[in-house]
Amino acid sequence: MRLLRSIFTLLVIGAIGGGVYYVMQNGTPGGTAKSRLARNGGGAGPVAVIAKSAETADVPVYLEGVGSVRALNMATVRAQVDGILLSVNFKEGQDVKRGDVLAKIDPVTYQAQLDQAVAKKALDEALLANTKRDLERYQKVGTLAVSQQQIDTQKALAQQQEAQIKSDSAAIENATAILGYTTIVAPFDGRTGIRLVDEGNLVHAGDAGGIVVITQIQPISVVFTLPQQDLPALTKADASGKLTAQALSTDSQTELDSGLLEVIDNQVDQQTGTIRLKANFPNDRRQLWPGQFVNVRVLVDTLKNVVVAPTEAIQRGPDGDYVYVVQPDKTVSMRPVKISRQDEKQAVIAEGVKPGDTLVVSGFSRLKDGTSVSVSDGKIPPADTDGAAKQQRRQGGKAAHVANEGQQSSASAAGVPFVTGSNNDPTRTVDNTKPDTRQDRRHHRSTKDNGTSP
Repeated sequence: MRLLRSIFTLLVIGAIGGGVYYVMQNGTPGGTAKSRLARNGGGAGPVAVIAKSAETADVPVYLEGVGSVRALNMATVRAQVDGILLSVNFKEGQDVKRGDVLAKIDPVTYQAQLDQAVAKKALDEALLANTKRDLERYQKVGTLAVSQQQIDTQKALAQQQEAQIKSDSAAIENATAILGYTTIVAPFDGRTGIRLVDEGNLVHAGDAGGIVVITQIQPISVVFTLPQQDLPALTKADASGKLTAQALSTDSQTELDSGLLEVIDNQVDQQTGTIRLKANFPNDRRQLWPGQFVNVRVLVDTLKNVVVAPTEAIQRGPDGDYVYVVQPDKTVSMRPVKISRQDEKQAVIAEGVKPGDTLVVSGFSRLKDGTSVSVSDGKIPPADTDGAAKQQRRQGGKAAHVANEGQQSSASAAGVPFVTGSNNDPTRTVDNTKPDTRQDRRHHRSTKDNGTSP
């Protein structure tokens, strides 16, 4: 019987030892890292990258600058005569047409002046008529009844009165114009701003503030600047016709309007080395507002049938620009390139890349010439070459944990100590055959306090 128990004990100890060896080799962090490196071939698996193809396209060439929007016409509407402002006939922010009534000033005084001028003319006309009749009578009787001097004096009097009538006519026109100034009208089509004076106030012709400011916003203009280095390309393109201009938001992501370049200034600013330009825009959607800052780009050329690649594919090194080209065998080749133009989205490649070449655009950290890659287009995630190995390691760890628990239960049932720990400290033991002395001591103290013998 003792022999059978010894044999059983040896078998249990052997099983426990095998389980502990398996756990230490595959369940510890060191073992996991070694297993991962071993399964990955020392880290030499395919590198996951995103790639896109080089293409042939027509690329527009723009010159871009920063400018501000200006109203094509702007006027401060002021009173031309003094008086009480009887009415304000517009709403703030209203679109008005040329000749629309904006306000009215009390016209009573100016109407009276006009009536006075009209009456004065009628008086002078009556005097002139009488003078002419006397002159006709003098001329009929001749020098027999009157002297020649009297006849000449009558002629001069008639001419004086004719001149007076002309003066009266001018006075009437002046009074009519002044009376017309009491009705304030819009000087051109535009949009009213915030009202500067309220109804009932006394306004004067010399008031600096005015009544309202009108701005013409359709069409509208943008004044912007470009570096003087762009002047040759700009003048060359302008010689062939009107250039297209685009107004963009400050982040250059949204096109606000499209128009034409109207003016290139006749001199370069020597302090800044820039030249001013002016472009007009129809502003049908009213995306441009006077005083607004915008980016403006002018189309000066179009490159036909050139090779373009994503900007993120271009890498820079000590020897210049280069790209990684994916070969048919799923390896990459580092290839130097020459860039003729580049923006935030694409680069025009003059040399080094052909249409259809697949270029790496992401995942450069582990790349070098000849590296094997796993290619994705950015829409589908690249293949995970370590996925199967990770799954196997997770399943192996769970199996080892289950085996470890089973072995511990078997050892407890057989009364054999179970060894735990790591490769460095396999000294901790649990002997299930020994009683728990701490529990016995607690029981002993309890019985002593109750006055009984152990």
